[in-house]
Amino acid sequence: MAETMILVPGRSQSQGTSLNEGKLKDEYKKVTSTAELNERDMRRLKLKDGDKIKLKSDVGQTVVTCKSKKDADLPTGMIFIPYGPPSSELMASDTAGTGMPLSKHMEVKVTKVK
Repeated sequence: MAETMILVPGRSQSQGTSLNEGKLKDEYKKVTSTAELNERDMRRLKLKDGDKIKLKSDVGQTVVTCKSKKDADLPTGMIFIPYGPPSSELMASDTAGTGMPLSKHMEVKVTKVK
């Protein structure tokens, strides 16, 4: 059963360091295809670190790996993912003149991939 959550893509330190190696390298692909969820959301959705989840927005969908974060690091109901090819699949092309797609506070449906 899908649950609606708020996705917030952004930059991460590990994304920046793996980018130095190159966007086609395994480390960059791993970092940009890992979504972080609050540990309570993970328990409620019966997920564990390393499980695959499908994220679906009004624009598209992608499958990523999930990783738990503590309450102090990420509020319940939110998902963080570093910018990259998977997050781009969920964003509309409109940039509102900024050159960067509108990507904050996107509603996504989350389902566990079996």
